[in-house]
Order: sequence, then structure tokens, then C-alpha cells
Amino acid sequence: MKKILIIMFLSTLFVSCMESNVNNDKSGSDKFEAKEIEYIPNNQRMWDTTYVAIYSDIYTESRDIKFNLTATLSLRNTSQRHNIYISDVNYFNSSGKLVKEFLNKPILLEPLQSIEYVIEKNDETGGTGANFIINWSSPSVKAKPIIEAVMISTSGQQGISFKTKGVSISEH
Repeated sequence: MKKILIIMFLSTLFVSCMESNVNNDKSGSDKFEAKEIEYIPNNQRMWDTTYVAIYSDIYTESRDIKFNLTATLSLRNTSQRHNIYISDVNYFNSSGKLVKEFLNKPILLEPLQSIEYVIEKNDETGGTGANFIINWSSPSVKAKPIIEAVMISTSGQQGISFKTKGVSISEH
């Protein structure tokens, strides 16, 4: 009995320490794939480009010491009736260079649906001045998403968290 409890404890400890990609479902597949669509319908009345500042690391104590953060980009359809179509979710570094394109095809956000994209704590490709550019559209001018990012990290007794809001840059 004692051996069984020890084996169960060690198994639980091992499984809980394994890294998992938060953008994947339990089978390891991209959980957003089901929302991919072949094309965006022609009836779009609202088109926008949104900029979201991402801090994948911040300076601490001096310009030579950085504190890495996990960043979660959240896209939320606030409409109870209308879909929102996302055509691009692109991640840029501090120099303005494209680091990663998150979408292969457009995706559909149904009413009140949300999705998230994660920049992991050890991913330093973006740098302190990283950002996302999101292109989206909707058949209704009233349907507008909330697009924001949450940055968080802990180290020893120190923890930090904050968020940034997306800003429309369509008219800039």
C-alpha cells in the first residue's frame, strides 16, 4: 500500500511539472483550429486594425537587468448577436520586425466568444517594446471586440502583473 501511494505521488508530481502549450487542447492540437474559416464574408461593415503593446520583459534595478514576463493577448467579442472575423494576429519585436504570424487562415469569433494567444516567459524574441497588430472586421458597426494583453510573472517573493489595452490605428 505504501509503495502504491509513493508511486501515485511521484506520478502526480511528474505530470504536474510537465510543460504544456496553453494554446493546445488535451490531444496537443491547436484548440483554435476549429474556428478557422476559408474566407471572410463580403458583408463586413466594420474593419479595423488594433495595436496592442506587449511587455515580454521589463527593466528592473538598472537597464542591464530585465525581468521576463508571460504575456496573454485576449480577443473578446462583446456582441451578443454579431460575429467578429479576425484576419491577422501578428507579433512584432521592439525593432518593428515581424516575429510571428499566429494565423494561417482567418478565424471566426462568435458572439461573446474569446480567444487567447500566449507569449511564454522565456520567449525573448519580442523584447521590451514588442507589440501585436490585429486586423478584424464585423458585419455590424456596433460589434467591437475588447483586445487587451495581461503580463504577469513571479520570481521568489516578487510578483508583477499589469495589462494593456488595444488601440485602433486604422486612421493613423
